[in-house]
Amino acid sequence: MHGTLEDQLTHLRQYEKSIVNYKPKIDQLEGDHQLIQEALIFDNKHTNYTMEHIRVGWEQLLTTIARTINEIENQVLTRDAKGITQEQLNEYRASFNHFDRDENEFSRIMSIVDPNRMGIVTFQAFIDFMSRETTDTDTADQVTASFKVLAGDKNYILADELLRELPPDQAEYCMARMAPYTGPDAVPGALDYMSFSTALYGESDL
Repeated sequence: MHGTLEDQLTHLRQYEKSIVNYKPKIDQLEGDHQLIQEALIFDNKHTNYTMEHIRVGWEQLLTTIARTINEIENQVLTRDAKGITQEQLNEYRASFNHFDRDENEFSRIMSIVDPNRMGIVTFQAFIDFMSRETTDTDTADQVTASFKVLAGDKNYILADELLRELPPDQAEYCMARMAPYTGPDAVPGALDYMSFSTALYGESDL
């Protein structure tokens, strides 16, 4: 569909209304189907579609339209709440549809939009991610500062500190990707949270 989100909602609601208006015809077909069944006629040379095909297809179409309307309504709310333009939203949608072409970028985005590894990324979560990416220029510095607090102001962080301060899945993610810290104050098991923070926000590769 084309046009603004409001245009799309208008078209979808009109489409939904026209499909709902077919309900009397569906009911009539159900009645005809019942009569055919009672007459023990099980082969219809005039169509390959069964009543079950028609009923399920009609219901699925309505469900799909309702779900799409709900998604677009949520996009309108998100756009207005975050001050995102229609053009930006279109760009985010294009990015959402193609962001898995780059495996490094895919891994980075998945760690943010699906931190619990549920295997599901909603467009809503992706909008939140993209709006943060495009508006927050100090993200890497902020994450580095957060790790520094967790590390007790050290230039490195230890595995037990990550496990104590972060949810288990996030701690495991960090430990699997943080490089060993090699500074002059390094201790056994020291992890480099600075390079990790930089890589996490696309300034280098994890």
